[in-house]
Amino acid sequence: MSDNREQLKQAVQLALDGEWDASHQIAQDYSDVTSNWIHAVLHKIEGDEWNSKYWYQKTRGKRYEDFTDATAELQAIAVHLKN
Repeated sequence: MSDNREQLKQAVQLALDGEWDASHQIAQDYSDVTSNWIHAVLHKIEGDEWNSKYWYQKTRGKRYEDFTDATAELQAIAVHLKN
């Protein structure tokens, strides 16, 4: 993972706090797998399924259907960022 880990942790926390736009601004600044995963979840939260699935295609194996609860998925991303 690149050196954007702290920024991505912040993006996840902002999303968990309901700050979708601020989280989205961070996620769209990067193009690695994890930022793409965050980006996908944010569009899932927004209700934009097509755009969300587009970003999931850039995550190397994550799928829109993997999580039905966006909060649980964001928490999974947070755990991933700790490793």
